[in-house]
Amino acid sequence: VEVKSPFCLFPQVLLLAFAEDLECIPGFQQKVFYIEQPSEFTEDQPLLNLVFDDCQGNSKLNFEVSNPDFKVERDGSLFALKNVSDAGRALFVHARTEHAEDMAEILIVGVNEKRPALKEIFKLESNLGIPRQKRAILATPILIPENQRPPFPRSVGKVIRSERTEGAKFRLSGKGVDQDPKGIFRINEVSGDVSVTRALDREAIANYELEVEVTDLTGKVIDGPDRLDIAVIDQNDNRPMFKEGPYVGHVMEGSPTGTTVMRMTAFDADDASTDNALLRYNILKQTPTKPSPNMFYIDPEKGDIVTVVSPVLLDRETMETPKYELVVEAKDMGGLDVGLTGTATATILIDDKNDHPPEFTKKEFQATVKEGVTGVIVNLTVGDRDDPATGAWRAVYTIINGNPGQSFEIHTNPQTNEGMLSVVKPLDYEISAFHTLLIKVENEDPLIPDIAYGPSSTATVQITVEDVNEGPVFHPNPMTVTKRENIPVGSVVLTVNATDPDTLQHQTIRYSVFKDPAGWLEINPTNGTIGTTAVLDRESPYVHNNIYTAQFLAIDSGNPPATGTGTLHITLEDVNDNIPSLYPTLAKVCDDAKDLRVVVLGASDKDLHPNTDPFKFELSKQSGPDKLWRINKLNNTHAQVILLQNLQKANYNIPISVTDSGKPPLTNNTELKLQVCSCKKSKMDCSATDALHISMTLILLSLGSLFCKSFP
Repeated sequence: VEVKSPFCLFPQVLLLAFAEDLECIPGFQQKVFYIEQPSEFTEDQPLLNLVFDDCQGNSKLNFEVSNPDFKVERDGSLFALKNVSDAGRALFVHARTEHAEDMAEILIVGVNEKRPALKEIFKLESNLGIPRQKRAILATPILIPENQRPPFPRSVGKVIRSERTEGAKFRLSGKGVDQDPKGIFRINEVSGDVSVTRALDREAIANYELEVEVTDLTGKVIDGPDRLDIAVIDQNDNRPMFKEGPYVGHVMEGSPTGTTVMRMTAFDADDASTDNALLRYNILKQTPTKPSPNMFYIDPEKGDIVTVVSPVLLDRETMETPKYELVVEAKDMGGLDVGLTGTATATILIDDKNDHPPEFTKKEFQATVKEGVTGVIVNLTVGDRDDPATGAWRAVYTIINGNPGQSFEIHTNPQTNEGMLSVVKPLDYEISAFHTLLIKVENEDPLIPDIAYGPSSTATVQITVEDVNEGPVFHPNPMTVTKRENIPVGSVVLTVNATDPDTLQHQTIRYSVFKDPAGWLEINPTNGTIGTTAVLDRESPYVHNNIYTAQFLAIDSGNPPATGTGTLHITLEDVNDNIPSLYPTLAKVCDDAKDLRVVVLGASDKDLHPNTDPFKFELSKQSGPDKLWRINKLNNTHAQVILLQNLQKANYNIPISVTDSGKPPLTNNTELKLQVCSCKKSKMDCSATDALHISMTLILLSLGSLFCKSFP
């Protein structure tokens, strides 16, 4: 190969060793070239000569270059079609005739990159495809385009051995031969022709590293192994694909021209170092097309989508819809017509900003409400052109005048955005029959700086209060009074006072009893005097915590009449009118008991202190010469009954009196029933007690004593 270009690394003529001994091999006579990267490839300046020979005259020879900015003439001269500053790292030249085709690779290296030495070239350490010394294997790299069509197998290259040895055979091994995927490549044992058995896919495997060796008749390796590199040349067989969808972008209305909305990037499985994967982007369609058919632009190289219309046109409120859909195309081959394409849809949403203040639909609203009633009285309506789903649309209402008593409140209806004006404190017609409120409306979100709230953002509400017949009102309510229980029937408890709030009407008031649980009271219907009809009893179940509660009605003469209710609490002072009670009233004891403490008695009184304890416990006088029991006071409310001796089995009635501390004191005389029972084996038997009671027993004891005295 004669190198003519000043950019080539080897300006001398390289002679192939033993070339005279080699037979013609179809294809490029040199498959790999190195040229230095200049500052710029100059148009029409030859770079190097490539020699292709199909060994049959090169009929219809045609060259194709991977970079469209370069061309190879029929004589093999490579030159640039225009001034090119960056051609990438490699060029591939494909040559084809009627009888053969082959691929050559031109590597573009920097000035300071390491260059292969001449002796290394002859050793093929740089894969230049130049034969080694005699007896060496010439295994030049093979470049195979992917997706070749049948027929197969197809010859793709040849391995040459400089010395012919009788019975020597070529043997090929490695991934793609005897390793998975197996059977893709094979070699003619005699001729060294390398063939491919099926179409290759660069995206699956881009390079194969095989080993070739020569064996003798016995299978012994006599040369090699040498490395045989097979590179799969990319074909543009993959369309660009958008894999990251869905693609949704947002841009604020009124944004400046050139605002970036979003980025769309596609993926191409072809070789990224070739134009097969060099993508260019374009917008094919915009929907809708108003206010401009070209609202957006996409950077053809980066895929950035930006606005291209003025901020005035990017007005959400004047648009047909705030959503735009763009059909975006990605085309490989740098966007040339021959490139493959892929498309995706980008959705762009025009976001709202608060550039429209809310405005009342009218300047004045009317409302009517009856006095004494609460609740919503009127809905105030506003209009806002901003997005209803945002705080730029949602309204906030404020009463700025006319509400000193805080009788009114206003809240926003979240569905309609209306202002719901309510009465929260009942209005009084007699105090004021008319109210005027001044109300303003704002948005939740602040307005943009160059927009302000205007006069339409305030409104007046005129409220008319209607008079109703209100019930009379008791003063005070509730009413309280303190009385001693047991006051005489007919005693005056209290005179109530009720007034009619309808001061502009002249009405009379009558009184009646509404609730009197114990039936103790009556009321004069004209003057409201309450008196007793029965004895007031503090200990009654109708009295709670010493208080008796009753209710009375005051009824005016309106049509229809209105009623007011008053509550009376009577606090009852205690009187000592209840005797104390004794408990328990029955006790049992064994006839042979060792512990003669029979029972502990307690006393209680319904009255209050000081009409209760301390209680005084006493035994009535005992008959007979011997006392059978006694009573000991334990504390203010309890005493203990003690037997003085064991008694025979019988029922005994023990007379006991208990007296409270009231003034005057009250006494309760009662009897404690005592059963003296037989007790055996921890069981008490009271069933066979003598029917005689203590009085009979005492009589017998007395008679026996007299009888004994008569007979000394």
